[in-house]
Amino acid sequence: MIELRQYTLRSGRRDELIELFDREFVETQEEAGMIVLGQFRDLDDPDRFVWLRGFRDMAVRHDALTAFYGGPVWAEHGPQANATMIDSDDVLLLRPLSDANELAVLPSKRPQVGAPAPERFVSATVWSFPPGRHDGIDLIRDGLLPVLHKTEPVPLAAFTTETAPNTFPRLPIRTGENIAAIFTSYPDEAAHRRHLAHVQAHPLVREEILPGIEREQTTAPRTLRLAPTGRSLVS
Repeated sequence: MIELRQYTLRSGRRDELIELFDREFVETQEEAGMIVLGQFRDLDDPDRFVWLRGFRDMAVRHDALTAFYGGPVWAEHGPQANATMIDSDDVLLLRPLSDANELAVLPSKRPQVGAPAPERFVSATVWSFPPGRHDGIDLIRDGLLPVLHKTEPVPLAAFTTETAPNTFPRLPIRTGENIAAIFTSYPDEAAHRRHLAHVQAHPLVREEILPGIEREQTTAPRTLRLAPTGRSLVS
């Protein structure tokens, strides 16, 4: 399972947080039992930092977060990180839509501290549906994803809401959510636009899948336009 974390920062302090995060909070979180999957600049908001971290299960999440936030690294550097933030509670707890849709990354491939940001563009499209309703989620899993897997690039991963209770209430998560999210990586944003137009023109997507999703969704989907930081595994 993963956390999709979106932080609103104080004006002009995003690069300060990214430098601190990539230097102090990557390996140290992983030593506590989690994996830092991706760190991003939100291209639509210069004061928005988005990141992903993963856990094997909810019990591991509790133990790993307890160890890290009760440990010496957060005690030393946490106040500086918190000083850059206005809000850090926009958090979605997610699980893979299926075993085939997990985020496959290797920490051994992570760039070193100080590595330049890659020239990549990552999109994260998030659909919201009424709580307890599965038709929209099913349309994405069984309809849209198979089409996406036949196009290039193949999505990095697809997720839906994890409904288990928050095992670490010190860090709030958004409750009452029922979402699906698809992450895809591109060489640049122009490639993303071309791919989106190609998928939307697919007859099955245009005539059946997207209209079905639109009937189920509670609001229009939101696409996060993300630029990976130098140490992001997702890029």
